[in-house]
Amino acid sequence: MKDFVIFADSACDLPLNIIDELDIKYLGIVCTLNGVEYIEDCGQTLKHKDFFKAVREGALPTTAQINNFRFQESFEDYVKEGKSILYICFSSALSGTYQSAFIAKNEILEKYPSADINIIDSKSASGGLGLLVYYAGLMKKQGKPIEEIIDWVENNKLKVCHFFTVNDLDHLKRGGRISATAATIGGLLNIKPVMHVNDNGELKNFVKAKGRKKAIKTLFESFEKHILNPEEQTIIINHGDCIDDAETLANMIREKYVVKDIVIHYLGPVIGSHTGADLLTLFFMGDTRSIEN
Repeated sequence: MKDFVIFADSACDLPLNIIDELDIKYLGIVCTLNGVEYIEDCGQTLKHKDFFKAVREGALPTTAQINNFRFQESFEDYVKEGKSILYICFSSALSGTYQSAFIAKNEILEKYPSADINIIDSKSASGGLGLLVYYAGLMKKQGKPIEEIIDWVENNKLKVCHFFTVNDLDHLKRGGRISATAATIGGLLNIKPVMHVNDNGELKNFVKAKGRKKAIKTLFESFEKHILNPEEQTIIINHGDCIDDAETLANMIREKYVVKDIVIHYLGPVIGSHTGADLLTLFFMGDTRSIEN
């Protein structure tokens, strides 16, 4: 069996203990906060709580994709050792990281024609991407060959359900996802949009909930509608420094379903820079990620 490594970028929002346990090769996306540039490292350098505190105080962080030079440098180290590479990438609809990885792959192939570099567009983000990386890492740990893992990820990536709700409409306004008028009216009426990621890997609104409690209930109802075999699943809940809401959602699930595990973890700056604090997310394997509006 070919020796191989699994790469993931920091948009996967997995906790450090899982990254380490599954030996995932982690590439941090760049975040600039208050004039200081950070390369994400699972919250070790820029603490998640400090990041969201700054955002709540008015900071406007920006992010920059991993460029092809960093990909080339990281991939080439393993290519020289004769190892195959599987990189499960942040959705190409949300970032140019996927394209940068392909440029790096082609440049390496010019130098090492026999290099085996596999890049998968996850069509996923945050813990949705994290679930794919997690299951791929488990399969590798179980001794599965790279070909079997690639097939599993490709065949299951559109079954990863992504549901989000935000508390601060201003960040959606800044990102161009809603108009200034909609943000103002939504704020006055206490409207909390609930969103999902579609089959193209794009973030889309699908419900306007009245208040935070209703928004969290909508996340749970979406889980109930689409979940398959909950007793076999690991669920991921990422949050933008709103642990109480994350625990509330997790308890709603546990009270009605037996699940294998629920991983609760912070959002990283990649997603948090564009959504603000208090984003609450829910990721699981379901029947489909398509939502009828």
